[in-house]
Amino acid sequence: MLNRHTSALDPLPPDVLSPRQSIYIWLAAIFITCLVLANIIGVKVFRFEFIGREWTHTMGMLPFPITFLLTDLINEYYGKKGARRVVYIAFAMAALAFILIAISRAVPIREDIPGTATQAAFENIFGAAALMYIASLVAFLCGSLLDILLFGVFKRLTKGKMVWLRATGSTVISQFFDSLVVSFVFFVFIPLILGNPATSPAGAFEIAAGGYELKLYLAILVTPFIYLGRWIIREWFGLRPLPAANA
Repeated sequence: MLNRHTSALDPLPPDVLSPRQSIYIWLAAIFITCLVLANIIGVKVFRFEFIGREWTHTMGMLPFPITFLLTDLINEYYGKKGARRVVYIAFAMAALAFILIAISRAVPIREDIPGTATQAAFENIFGAAALMYIASLVAFLCGSLLDILLFGVFKRLTKGKMVWLRATGSTVISQFFDSLVVSFVFFVFIPLILGNPATSPAGAFEIAAGGYELKLYLAILVTPFIYLGRWIIREWFGLRPLPAANA
């Protein structure tokens, strides 16, 4: 029954969102935040021991497993078009952040105020990340679009069953491609464009393989969380995944 706030063409007031719309906005917001932060905090390199060996990688690896999970959840409930929309928006926002950071680096700095960054400190963080930021964005766009495509393929092949296979399988393949792209763009193509010494293709592949191995373990570790996410969305908000035919 319609009230004074609604009409047949507009069933909800403009300030009220349906559960489906609200979930989409929240998933998109978390996705965008993780992508932007991954490119900013990636200048810090961490080291730890796991399964009997030492691992070294950038802190950008911390938010990326969350983007794997969110891509699959969005794809599951909103289809490939809904997932691609979030990827494109996230890419655009990350590019906007890059432009704003570049402008901030160019603005003259005042260093005599306690608690603020010096020019050297500011450049050390944001200047060092500039080229890797570009390489990461290119790899993100390619890897995410491939992940969305493969997720739909696996969902159709399994007729909507075996969630773990389409979630982990699409991520494992797409992140291998992502690792290749970021390594070759950053270590080979960008140096060649700038006229600097470039890493050999074999060396870039070795770097990509090392980064991918860690992504592989992370992809497996986050797989149970897609089941948790599906349960929350189903039980708390009453949404159901799209049929396999619509993947």
